[in-house]
Amino acid sequence: MALKAMTDAFSLAWRYPDEHADLLIETLAKTNGVQRDQVLLGDGSGEILKLCAAAFTGPLTAENDRSVTLARPTRGGALKFRPGRGKMIVADPTFEAILNHANINQAEVVKVPLTSSFGHDLPNMLSAASEGLIYICNPNNPTASITPKSDVREFIAKVPRQTMILVDEAYFHYADNPDYETVIPLIKDQPNLIVARTFSKIYGMAGLRLGYCVAQPETIQRLRPHQTWDSVNVMALAAGIASLRDADQVANGRRMNSQTKIFLSGKLEAMGYKHIPSQANFLMIDIKRPARPMIQALGERGVQVGRVFPALPNHMRVTIGKRPEMEAFLTAFRQVVGTA
Repeated sequence: MALKAMTDAFSLAWRYPDEHADLLIETLAKTNGVQRDQVLLGDGSGEILKLCAAAFTGPLTAENDRSVTLARPTRGGALKFRPGRGKMIVADPTFEAILNHANINQAEVVKVPLTSSFGHDLPNMLSAASEGLIYICNPNNPTASITPKSDVREFIAKVPRQTMILVDEAYFHYADNPDYETVIPLIKDQPNLIVARTFSKIYGMAGLRLGYCVAQPETIQRLRPHQTWDSVNVMALAAGIASLRDADQVANGRRMNSQTKIFLSGKLEAMGYKHIPSQANFLMIDIKRPARPMIQALGERGVQVGRVFPALPNHMRVTIGKRPEMEAFLTAFRQVVGTA
């Protein structure tokens, strides 16, 4: 359905994307049980992360260091919080793009190692919180692990209101562990909570670049000035609308990912290689040796896998593709470990 919608949209390429953007926002609002003014589209969820870093990280200045009163009352009545910038608090390892944006903003970046079960160490992240932004990728990239839903709920409730929380749910659709849940329903009571989503994963639109976030209207208005006008193209919008209307898209994506992941993990375990339990569309494999030479050797055989993550130097991130792609990876992997 998305491919047909994109083909039809060629006749609209000469027009600005406003009408399609409005329709997608309306559809996303209904899908997520929120209001239209709580949704902001992005050029992939990567743009959403960049906007959050721009709005909430970096040195405090006289201009951005001021208190405001929320227009919408929250629990306990009107609430004042500081909307200025501050440090970035992240897990280690996690998705690195937002760290780069924070560094450009000259923000202090605090990295908190994951727990032994590869979840976010929320107590230590809370201890580091002041102004600025806390980034939680759940399921996490590159580990494909989750942080338990009760821990996340408790954490969000405890974080000081002057600290913004960005929960990246790029891999939300793949998570089937009963100890996982989206935090979008918490937004109605949490003025400092933002949830990012993407069409790049289960909707197969990574090359089209389409994402969005959900937050309270006041937060959306703080992000909007940092955004490029009409940053989402009409092809991506048409494909996104069609994908949300396609009842089989998510179910098929989950099924195919699960089947291929089971195939790949089974082959690897038979070879003696384990991976972190995956709630995403990739595996983080313990290859029991430094990953960099392995990644290079696979690349020489035409197989591209994830980059090196310093916090887990002996792990290699492998995206779940189609069955023939995984067979090609396994062939190259066997060749490399056989000659290592």
